[in-house]
Amino acid sequence: MRNLANQKILDKKQEIIDEIAEKTKNASATVLFEYQGLTAAETNELRRKLKESESEFKIYKNTLVKRAFDTLKIDLNDDLKGPKAIAFGNDAVAPVKVLYDFAKKHPALVVKVGLIDGEKTDEIKLSELSKLPSREGLLTMLASGLIYPLKNLSICLDLYRQDLEKKEN
Repeated sequence: MRNLANQKILDKKQEIIDEIAEKTKNASATVLFEYQGLTAAETNELRRKLKESESEFKIYKNTLVKRAFDTLKIDLNDDLKGPKAIAFGNDAVAPVKVLYDFAKKHPALVVKVGLIDGEKTDEIKLSELSKLPSREGLLTMLASGLIYPLKNLSICLDLYRQDLEKKEN
């Protein structure tokens, strides 16, 4: 009977390891951060903000995270000391921005390390990423950058048309 109970525990742990590995593989951003010192209300607020950015906040045992990362051939062992939480995001910048914005008001939250598109990213690069505009902001900037020359072209063509009309009359 005892052996059966141990097997159930091992199976449950393996499920969690597989979940972490799957979430990490499918996420554009996986960010590890320290959360100790946040109140339950602050933690819930962070979860809500991450969810709004289509990201997810999870807390796992470091040993299970280490095993999941080992299966993915990711070496973050030095960064898995002490309690950590993980944010998974489909957008490479969104969870990083949310975490850094939240950390401004809540110094207990400290971003440590991340995986951006499968590549290990340190705290300095994550900080730089947090300052980038959101995906929507970048798309807006791109659209306005494309519209401006077209607007000028249409004005020039209209002036040319008006000039041709004057010459005809």
